[in-house]
Formats: sequence, structure tokens, C-alpha cells
Amino acid sequence: MRYRINRRTGDQINEIGMGSAYLYKADMDEAVKALRTAFEGGINYFDLASGHAKAFTIWGKALGDVRKSVLYQIHFGADYSRGEYAWSLDLDTVKRSVDWMLQELKTDYIDYGFIHCQDEASDWATYRRHGVYDYLIKLHQDGTVRHIGLSSHTPSVIMQILDEVPVDMLMFSINPAYDYGHGEFANGGVDERNAVYRRCERDGIGISVMKPFSGGQLLDAAMSPFLKALTPYQCIRYALDRPGVLTVLPGAQSVQEVQFLLRYFDQPEEKCDYSQIGSFAPADAAGRCVYCNHCEPCPAGLDVGLINKYYDLASAGDGMAKEHYAKLEKKAADCVGCRHCDKRCPFHVRQSERMQEIKAYFCC
Repeated sequence: MRYRINRRTGDQINEIGMGSAYLYKADMDEAVKALRTAFEGGINYFDLASGHAKAFTIWGKALGDVRKSVLYQIHFGADYSRGEYAWSLDLDTVKRSVDWMLQELKTDYIDYGFIHCQDEASDWATYRRHGVYDYLIKLHQDGTVRHIGLSSHTPSVIMQILDEVPVDMLMFSINPAYDYGHGEFANGGVDERNAVYRRCERDGIGISVMKPFSGGQLLDAAMSPFLKALTPYQCIRYALDRPGVLTVLPGAQSVQEVQFLLRYFDQPEEKCDYSQIGSFAPADAAGRCVYCNHCEPCPAGLDVGLINKYYDLASAGDGMAKEHYAKLEKKAADCVGCRHCDKRCPFHVRQSERMQEIKAYFCC
């Protein structure tokens, strides 16, 4: 297992968590076994934005006895009063829904209480005007909610809310299709989406990833914008390579599907290599390093992707990135200019020139 630390909360979170959108469709016994398999396999972070109320009963039954060993994202604005998921910005409805969720989950606290589904600036204005945010903060102050989260598909709205409230975890839809402008939730351009990643990394705000497979489109060659199917492991690695990301939250409905996800940690690097998407990168993404390290091995021993990531973060104002760069054993100054990386980069990045740029920036 591999874990990452949320710098704002100190929580240790597995790189793979679990979503719950379709778990309710499974037989109760199978669903409970699937969650238990996930927990026993090291998965400790779970999102509770489900498609149906049944999921909460499953979670309570499967993990109620190990509640203190798991972390839940619970959404203030998700309503299950009629069984099926509904979205509500009505304060009384939200209060009833939160009370019901806690009861079904057999818990009296929430690890991450989420400002739910803010995709328009008007959503945020309504959320505050109706008192839902104040209610969330009240529960945070009395200890019922331990940390504050935000879920959104829209970079501009994310940036607005991050400017106004102290968010500890962002749930954002991340996959190569959305990042390159394809799909229902491909909101924001390349620069806008990258700005969200870099801000979260800079400010220590963790990102939990929803829709890593673009609703399954990326796994189907006939539906993929890249004209070729990606594997779940490639999609997971792509998301984990974005700055700020702590955990990816794919769904699973069976023990077999959970076991498949857990095998991600045993995959050789070539099975996770997503560099094929470079052939389909849009014009405004060409020439940008995505940290895939397809250019490796570097004859001089440089971790080209990591050097690029620290440079991008540092130039965006992340002071810690400068410290991390300084601790690298091999830095941009160690580049020998062989241009091996230039030839291998599927995103057409002239890494040999970029190493000189990075060397000048860090003065070493």
C-alpha cells in the first residue's frame, strides 16, 4: 500500500480510496464483503455521495465496527429522503439528511464534511444564503465535523470558494479526457485546471479524485476521445500524478472489482504508462510536461518529471516546492544535454532546453 499525507489535517490516506455511486446496485452480502475486502486491503478513505440511500446501510454494516480506522467524506447537500440521490440547498432538508446519514453509518462524527456539488457561482451564493455553510461550520466548531471539504467540477467556482473559506480537501473530477477538454465535466481550460492542482499543492489542500475513468468512456476505445482505450491503472496513475492529489476514488460493486483495484500497487511501470495520450494533446497543452516520466531512463539519472513538477509549483508560488527541489540528489544543472528526453517525450516538451530554464530559476 502507498499512502499520502493531507498536510492540512495530518491524515494518512491510501492512494486508492473508494466511491459509492453504484455500490447499492450490488447484492447486500456482496457489497458488504466488497467494502470489508477494501478495508482489509488497506483502503481507508471513502466517499459517501451515493446514488441511493441503500449505500449507507451497507457502509454501516460493513465498517461500523472499524469506524475509527476509516475516513468518510459526507456531503452537505446530498438528500436521500426519497431513496434516490437528490441535490438540495434547503437547510432543513440538509439537516435531516445529515442526521439520517450519521445514524445509518453508525457514527457520531464526520471526518470530512463537504460543501456539496458547487458547479456554478449561483450555487455557492444560494448555499450561503440558505445557511447551509453556516450549519456545516457550526458542526465543525462543535467537533461533529472534523475537516471541511468541497466538491466541484468547475475550476472558477473552486477558486472563488477557496478564496473565501478554509477548505481542507477538494473533490474534483480528474482524468485525461476532462483535462484536455473532452466530456460532460470537462470544465475549464488546460491552464485553469492546472491552476487548481498547483494551488492545492501549494496550500496543502488535498484532492480526492472523482470520475477517474470519465464514466467508463476512457476504458472503451469506441467512446474514448483518444481513439484507444486506457486501462483503469493508467487512469489512476494519471490522476495521482497531478499536483495536490492524495487519493483516487473509483467505484466497485464486488470483491473481485476491489481486488482488481488493489492490484494497482503491484503493477510494473509500463502497465501504468499513460503517455499515449500525448498524441492527442490539444494545441494549448502541447509542450507542457505532465510528469509522466515516459522520457526515462535519463542517462544522467535525473527524475525529469519531478524536477518539472517542483519547478511548475515553485514558479506558481509554492515555497515548499523550492525546498523539495533543493533536496533532490540530481538537479537540472546535472543535465548533460544529450536530448534523450526530447526524443522520447510524447507531449513534445523540449526537456533539454527546459532543464536550462529550471537551472536558471533555481540558480543551481
